[in-house]
Amino acid sequence: MPDAEAGRAAAHRSDPFAPQTSEWLDVSGGHQIYVESSGCAAGIPAVYLHGGPGSGCQPDHRRLFDPERFHAVLFDQRGAGRSRPSRGRDNNTLPDLIADMEAIREKFGFEKWIVAGGSWGATLALAYAQAHPTRVTGMVLRATFLGTRAEVATAFGETLARFHPALHRDFVELLPEAERADPCDAYFRRILDPDPAIHGPAARAWHDTERALSEVKPARARLDRLAIRSGTALPATPFMEAHYFSHDSFMAKDQLLRDASKLAGIPGIIVQGRFDLLCPPSTSARLAEIWRDAEIRVVEAAGHNLYDPGIRDAVMKAICDMATRTTAP
Repeated sequence: MPDAEAGRAAAHRSDPFAPQTSEWLDVSGGHQIYVESSGCAAGIPAVYLHGGPGSGCQPDHRRLFDPERFHAVLFDQRGAGRSRPSRGRDNNTLPDLIADMEAIREKFGFEKWIVAGGSWGATLALAYAQAHPTRVTGMVLRATFLGTRAEVATAFGETLARFHPALHRDFVELLPEAERADPCDAYFRRILDPDPAIHGPAARAWHDTERALSEVKPARARLDRLAIRSGTALPATPFMEAHYFSHDSFMAKDQLLRDASKLAGIPGIIVQGRFDLLCPPSTSARLAEIWRDAEIRVVEAAGHNLYDPGIRDAVMKAICDMATRTTAP
C-alpha cells in the first residue's frame, strides 16, 4: 500500500470522520477546487455545500454524516477555503459552481446524491437541483436563502435597524453621507475596490455586522471602529459575497422561486431557526408553498448559525431521516 493510502487508512481507524480522499480538481476557467470524501465507499452518496459564499468547508461538516452510512463529499467552492486561486473571482459564477458539482458527481461515479447545505449552501443546492433534478435523491437545507439582493438589503437594513439599532447606526455611519441611501451597494463597491484603504474597513465592518446578525447572542453588537480601520487580517467571505450579491448571485430575478416547480418529486427537509435574522422563517415558508415535497422543521430559540442551540442536531437528524426516506423500498 502506498504511504499516502496507508496514512489515510490509519487515520480513518483512529477517526472515522477523517477524509478518505482529498485532492484539487481542475475545473474550467483556471480554477482548482479542493475536494474531499469521507465515510464508506459503499455508502449513500451525499454532498455538503458550505455557506458564504466564500467561507469554505470545515472539518466538523464531515461529522454531519454518519460515516458507516454515507459516502459524503465536501468541497471548497471557487475562490473559497483551500481552492485555488484563493479568493479568485474571475470565472466564478453560480453556473460555474453548478458545473463543478456535476464534475465532482461524475468523478465519484454517483448517479444521484443527497444534497445538503445551509444559507448560501442552500442557495446553491436549490439552483443545482433545479438545473439537474434527476441527479438529486433528496435535499436537506438549513436557513433558506434565495440569493436575492432584496434579502440582503432587508437583513442589513430593516432587520438590522429593528433588532440592533446601535449596530445599524455604526454600519451606516462608516459610509460617507452621500452613500448612505443604499448602504449595501455602497459596501459592495467599497469591498471590491482594489485600494486596501477602501476595501479593508468595509470588509471588516461587513463581516462583523453579518456575524452579529447570525448569532442569537452575539459576542459583540457594536462595531469597533479602531479595529475596523486597523491593518489586521482581512476576512475572506465579504469579498466573495460582494462579488455574488452585486451580480444578483448570477440569477434572474426571483429565479429560485420562479423555478421551484422543477423540484417536484424531490423530497426535502428545511431546518429553520425561529429567530434567524439573515434567513427568516418566511423565506422557507414561501419556498415550501411551491415545493410541496419539502418539510419545514423549526428550531425554537435558535437563529442562523449552525451552532445555535439545536440547529446542528436537527441538521444531522434531517440528513439521517432523508437517507432513510430515499432508500426505503
